[in-house]
Amino acid sequence: MIAETAYAKINLALHVRGRRADGYHDLETVFAFVDAGDGLTVAPADADSVTVTGEFASTLGGGTDNIVARALALLPKGTGWAVHLEKRLPVAAGLGGGSADAGAVFRLVERLHGLPDDWPGRAARLGADVPACVRSRAAIGLGTGTDLADAADDLAGTPVLLVNPRVPLPTGPVFAQWDGVDRGALPGGKLRTMATQGRNDLEPGAIALVPQIADVLDHLRHSGAWLVRMSGSGATCFALYDDLAARDAAAQALPPAWWHLAGSLR
Repeated sequence: MIAETAYAKINLALHVRGRRADGYHDLETVFAFVDAGDGLTVAPADADSVTVTGEFASTLGGGTDNIVARALALLPKGTGWAVHLEKRLPVAAGLGGGSADAGAVFRLVERLHGLPDDWPGRAARLGADVPACVRSRAAIGLGTGTDLADAADDLAGTPVLLVNPRVPLPTGPVFAQWDGVDRGALPGGKLRTMATQGRNDLEPGAIALVPQIADVLDHLRHSGAWLVRMSGSGATCFALYDDLAARDAAAQALPPAWWHLAGSLR
């Protein structure tokens, strides 16, 4: 049996540049990953299977509808795999939870068998965030997010706090709230510059749908963080700190009803 972590994804910045004819949006985003997330274990079996436990297990679809099962079906493994998923990240939360789970499957296959040369295309069939989640390291995402470029990472090891008001927020309705205004490109430079000078264009629309996001952001802005922002399409928000003590003090001060995860950027 071998294990892998499905690292939580955050968007340090997310600029929406335009709507596409295919219904998607052209994006410029900065992906970063936290050193914690869901847990997967794999054992050989006669046929592929997926079992799920954990705090958020009840929110997932089962069978072949589960993204882990779909990832297994896309990759050559030589034998069946029995996968157990410990679902620790909230679903529909802007953390790429399902994409992270699929990314972990790709890394497990890579470790045991190697990945086929066309793995990025296979990953993109599962979702726009999946190629980035396979790599699970800081990157710039272009197009729908599947076109990846390396980023000058000066934030590895930065203490981070993720907070979710425990309200699921599907991606589609948030993008539908976008006002269609192109507010400009990502700034250049290293990750910290792109993060501090960037923005999340989906934040206003997400707050209109889930007003509790504004409460989370306001709380975190008074917690000593040097950057506070919503991740992806929400409803999870993140805060970055200069030291572990500040992060841990902020986590202790959170309302008990909110979900949170304290970690560091990979």
